[in-house]
Amino acid sequence: MATVEEVNDAFEQAYSRGIPEELPVPTRRPRALPPAPFALHGAVITPEGAWSSGYVVVADGVVSALTRRRPTSVTVHETDGVILPGLLDLHGHPEFNVFAAWEPPQLYANRYRWRASDPYHLLVRDPQNTLLELVPPRTQTRYAEVRALVGGVTGIQGASGASTATMEPLVRNVDLWAFGAHRARAMIDLPSASSRDVPRLKKIVTDIAAGDVTAFYLHLCEGVRGDKRSAGEFERFLALNAATSATNIIHGTSLGEADLHTVAEAGCRLVWSPQSNLRLYGETTLAGVALDAGMPVALGADWLPSGSSSLLAEMKVARRELAKQGHVVAAADLVAMVTTVAARVAGLDGHVGSLAVGRPADLVVLERHHVDPYENVCLADPSWVELVSIGGDVTYARADWFAALSGAAEGTTIENLIAWGKPMRLDTGFASPAAAPTPSLSSVRGLLTSAYPAIGPIFA
Repeated sequence: MATVEEVNDAFEQAYSRGIPEELPVPTRRPRALPPAPFALHGAVITPEGAWSSGYVVVADGVVSALTRRRPTSVTVHETDGVILPGLLDLHGHPEFNVFAAWEPPQLYANRYRWRASDPYHLLVRDPQNTLLELVPPRTQTRYAEVRALVGGVTGIQGASGASTATMEPLVRNVDLWAFGAHRARAMIDLPSASSRDVPRLKKIVTDIAAGDVTAFYLHLCEGVRGDKRSAGEFERFLALNAATSATNIIHGTSLGEADLHTVAEAGCRLVWSPQSNLRLYGETTLAGVALDAGMPVALGADWLPSGSSSLLAEMKVARRELAKQGHVVAAADLVAMVTTVAARVAGLDGHVGSLAVGRPADLVVLERHHVDPYENVCLADPSWVELVSIGGDVTYARADWFAALSGAAEGTTIENLIAWGKPMRLDTGFASPAAAPTPSLSSVRGLLTSAYPAIGPIFA
């Protein structure tokens, strides 16, 4: 019988497999037929506020104009929807998002307890080991990226470096190579005194001080308040000088009010996944206290075994939990947790998180069902997603919009789908080098279900 320490060490290795400190620069295949400039008309969420009617002009992969006046130099596409920056999911384990939700049989005191449990190994860990043996690299990641993409997400955290070391992925991996640099780091567990990762943590802290690392993602204090192991972890975290202005604390569920003020004063940020916390521990982070203390708070859907099925769903859980904590959040502030604030937490606010002239055209169009554009986003689910563009490339859109806006020739990675009753079109291959084309969603699904038939569906 393996010890808890051995199980946790194996868990860390499984997640960090293939993630070096520095990654080779990935390649990106240009379009054979680049999309012509176009403008989208609808309600627009801009850095200054929401417009009930506006135009977003996209040219050469960037937002070339934001205007209330109808442009005359490009084709205008009427969306009747809400146009906003692509959503950023700052906490996940994408390779595990191929599974259906796991029903934890009990509540746990901390993350180390469920990771050592038999039900978890039977329903999650063992199937993952099977897939690692039987399917090619990147297969699980690509399936998970499609799941994120169809929910309006254009940037994710937590993917294995093995899947992205030589090419840019379908969805931006914010803690790996992004915009020509690798300035983020991630660790699953705070290393113990005897861990081989102590030198790595010390190097990360040194690199943060030098300005070479701008975001450091660390799972910390994931357990119930009052849990002794989590309390000891927090003491070690402070002793290791890991509380920095670049530290993104993932979870922090066991942190009390005084603890949150301590890390806020150190400049730490919080990445919050309330759904997963509630299902595993019966309680979640005091996010309202963190906000009152001045901590930037971003959201992450965590992973499907215990988290939300989409970031849009996670937003709804966060809203309810904040209200229960006596911190009623405005719709605009909730949207910021997955756009502007999330970009700042990721250290990428110069590139993503807002629609601004000169920025990469990472954007989403949602069906409009509410007069307030911000409230419309908060009420949305993935079935409302009409279009997703990453760097000006339309990767997922209504079938009747795709050809006019994508500029893509037909290919084996472009396929028609029925997504929650809507005809949609998906391109999984736009980011791949010509020498290494990526498979279509149908091919990926076939590889996964052949190895493990109980793969969780995307459109459900």
